[in-house]
Amino acid sequence: MKAVVQRVLSGSVTVEGEVVSRIGKGMVALVGIHKDDTKVEMDYIVRKLVSLRMWEDESGRRWAKSAKDLGLEVLCVSQFTLYHVMKGNKPDFHLAMGGDQSKQFYLNFLEEIKKAYKEDKIKDGVFGANMQVELVNDGPVTLELEAVNQKKQ
Repeated sequence: MKAVVQRVLSGSVTVEGEVVSRIGKGMVALVGIHKDDTKVEMDYIVRKLVSLRMWEDESGRRWAKSAKDLGLEVLCVSQFTLYHVMKGNKPDFHLAMGGDQSKQFYLNFLEEIKKAYKEDKIKDGVFGANMQVELVNDGPVTLELEAVNQKKQ
């Protein structure tokens, strides 16, 4: 499982012309699920997302506070394309977990991150939909997180 995380001033997801999620200051996490992922990888990504220190503290010390510390919002967006390999100039997604299985895994991930933080601070897009994701990156700060299952190595 992996996440590409961006510190943002705002973010939103639009589907078919309708804004389905919107956050203010916080983070946008693009979440990819590998075909071999288990709850172990999910728990690692949840723990890292909730505790990732991307903000300054009151004294200006950088990388000192997490979204949870500051009560900020998190917008999660499922993105199977994070698990691609290139076949010439064409991306291949055979490493991504397939359809129904990945939807249930992603829904479980959302439940876990809401439990680890606060339900009302976690927003998400629409799984499997063609989404337009907008954000204002703050910094810019973009970090990659990955939980590597032993089967993937």
